[in-house]
Amino acid sequence: MKEQNLVYFLDGKLYVNLTNACTNQCLFCIRNLKDDVKGKSLWLSDEKFSADDVIAQFNEIYNGEKDLIFCGYGEPTLKLDILKTVANYVKKNHPEIKIRLNTNGHANVVYKRNILPELKGLVDDISVSLNAQNEDLYKEISQPNIKTETPLKEVEDFIKKSVDAGFDTTASVVTGYKNYDVDVEKCETIAHNLGAKFRNREWLDNGY
Repeated sequence: MKEQNLVYFLDGKLYVNLTNACTNQCLFCIRNLKDDVKGKSLWLSDEKFSADDVIAQFNEIYNGEKDLIFCGYGEPTLKLDILKTVANYVKKNHPEIKIRLNTNGHANVVYKRNILPELKGLVDDISVSLNAQNEDLYKEISQPNIKTETPLKEVEDFIKKSVDAGFDTTASVVTGYKNYDVDVEKCETIAHNLGAKFRNREWLDNGY
């Protein structure tokens, strides 16, 4: 599976790239700008791989890093079973590694159930893309294709459930992309009212 970059290294941390599929088509997404991260292409030629393939790449690349993050060119929870299997392997064999999930918060809508209890003991931190302070701006920036008229409400519900489940939860926004009026103060208030931390990520043209 060497031709597939399922695991990659960035800024002292390991990242897992499980899929190119996503339920958002965010205007600011790095994959709209470039084909690689630090020279590693994250476009997958196919997605017919197993958790064992991901684990094999992890073992090839791992060099004592303390952080592993599920984040690539798609939404990691769309490969939920593989995510859980890989996270379980890492936790059992390297319990010192902190595992974070970067997600758009759509999983509960996709699977029609609350998936957060399934991640207990496997994931430590969850970062959720809040993206905007209201539904209209969220739809404009994120371009979601989940079956709901209120996608931002679903994201907020996911954040609240993550907090309630005991995960170290952060809600994030991206600011500085073109002229989109993301209200940082309102977004931060939303995050804190849900019990989450807040992160404002300034948009960079290289994505990181």
